[in-house]
Amino acid sequence: MIYNFDEQIDRRGTDAEKIDGMRAIWGRSDLIPMWVADMDFATPSFVVDAIRRRCECPVLGYTAKPDSYYQAIIRWVKARYGMEVKQSQLHYVPGIVPGLGMALNAFTRPGDKVLIMPPVYHPFAWLVTRNRRELITCPLVLKDGHYRMDLELFRRLAKDIKVFILCNPHNPGGVVWTRKELEAIAAICAENNVLVFSDEIHADLTLPPYKHVPFALISEEAREHSVTFMAPSKAFNMPGLAASHVIIYNKELLNRFHTYVEAGELDMGHVFAFLAVEAAYSHGTEWLEQCIAYIQGNIDYVDECLKTHMPKIKAMRPMASYLIWLDCRELGLPQKELNAFFVEKAGLALNDGEMFGKEGIGFMRMNVGCPRAVVERAMKQLEAAYRGLPIA
Repeated sequence: MIYNFDEQIDRRGTDAEKIDGMRAIWGRSDLIPMWVADMDFATPSFVVDAIRRRCECPVLGYTAKPDSYYQAIIRWVKARYGMEVKQSQLHYVPGIVPGLGMALNAFTRPGDKVLIMPPVYHPFAWLVTRNRRELITCPLVLKDGHYRMDLELFRRLAKDIKVFILCNPHNPGGVVWTRKELEAIAAICAENNVLVFSDEIHADLTLPPYKHVPFALISEEAREHSVTFMAPSKAFNMPGLAASHVIIYNKELLNRFHTYVEAGELDMGHVFAFLAVEAAYSHGTEWLEQCIAYIQGNIDYVDECLKTHMPKIKAMRPMASYLIWLDCRELGLPQKELNAFFVEKAGLALNDGEMFGKEGIGFMRMNVGCPRAVVERAMKQLEAAYRGLPIA
């Protein structure tokens, strides 16, 4: 079956954060929305159909987690990554960020040191600080157009931290970490008894020829000293269904996490969550392959446009996901003016790079998980604005 990713769907009036939320931030609603990390493609029909079938019963009551939900996850991670997971090692969470918050509270205490590698997904930092843990940063290093880990700095900092939150693959840089890098991280963490929270929500959107390696598969130490967070929400465009899951191999860690979650009844699932996950993982392989190919085409288009017409803006080509990290430092604009350029001159709503840490100053994040015609229109507007700059 051939799926249509060119269809332009009007999301206005649906309370979509990406669309209807623009006015609250920029004071206008006429920008091309390329910020919030969801896609503008239709959620796959097999997911929507499963929800429709459930709605044939007009009672939307409390929902149990069926065995078929767990088995769908088990089959998916086995087929895609070679992960052997038992049902007892899986735990539902309503989202990756809520799940990380639960894990922080289950495994650390106020004042414990938690490390992140900026520029990185911005909720990592405020999860740490809002939960009264001490934030430690180990900035990534730009090398040959992509981010790499500063392993020497990490080795020094690891002596005094409790948890490392790993973004695997990386957001916003789109890096798929190499096995060698992950092996080094796993060894350092094992040596210093550091627990790793691995956010792998973008794993299913890894772009060929790259291969995602789950952190828990790196070594026995990594398996026993990690908590893996996954979800179909990014890959199948269903983040509004609150459907994520945690994989914990270590029995002691699993019991501690389960105890914390149960104490607050924090794993009461959305009525559509479990059937949507089951539908996505049971019927989604072909759809996802076509989606990834389409996303690659969008990335190619943006990259070529920038190289040809706007050489002072450089795309950090993602190895995973539909998010492009734009290096705008050669424009020479202060961050406030850079944001104003994209909004007021180009008419684009992008994420401010500084929100991912001070290391993101001079950068912007662009979401190209949308129809090609929208990307083409966005690049035309950006080129027109670029030509108006004194450096163009």
